[in-house]
Amino acid sequence: MAYKMVKVPEGGAKISVKDGKLNVPANPIIPFIEGDGTGRDIWRASVRVFDAAVEKAYGGKRKIHWMEVYAGEKSFLQFQNWLPDETVEAFTEFLVGIKGPLTTPIGGGIRSLNVALRKMLDLYVCQRPVRYFNGVPSPVKHPENVDMVIFRENTEDIYAGIEFANGTEDTRSSSNYSRKLSPKNTARSVSLKHPVSVSSQSRWKALNA
Repeated sequence: MAYKMVKVPEGGAKISVKDGKLNVPANPIIPFIEGDGTGRDIWRASVRVFDAAVEKAYGGKRKIHWMEVYAGEKSFLQFQNWLPDETVEAFTEFLVGIKGPLTTPIGGGIRSLNVALRKMLDLYVCQRPVRYFNGVPSPVKHPENVDMVIFRENTEDIYAGIEFANGTEDTRSSSNYSRKLSPKNTARSVSLKHPVSVSSQSRWKALNA
């Protein structure tokens, strides 16, 4: 599509999906939101790490073409819009993106820009693989034994402003999702963490599990 606020980098190509798998070209275009507050400093440091890692891993044969999209305070100051439609459309079109922390407008009718983005893009779970890489300093005694996948529920329950009572079908969604994927990752166990201090209705399901 034609963008008005966003400048699509020349020389880059879209990431696509084929047969249910990501097809990543050698020159992928990846949208990014710089973020507010510390997000600006985090992004400036992070992008150097990302680019250096790609250079090291592929010997210059691959390169990310970064495309800035807008949300949060920076977006509001430039375009008088906290979350432009173009930003959501860019993430949808280019499939893979990254964002920094965003401030939530006061009295703007949006509870959280972060949660709003998750809901618009249907990002139900934040999936975080965690493993040790040889040569990386670590404070633990046996870092080579660290190999896990963390599933963080992103949009329902307290994020939706609706809390489901213990024993209902809705309270089982996160645990069922992790169980469904764990065999593919050859996980020996599944552990659940619950914000019992916040969710009063479903806390007993977690405490009695």
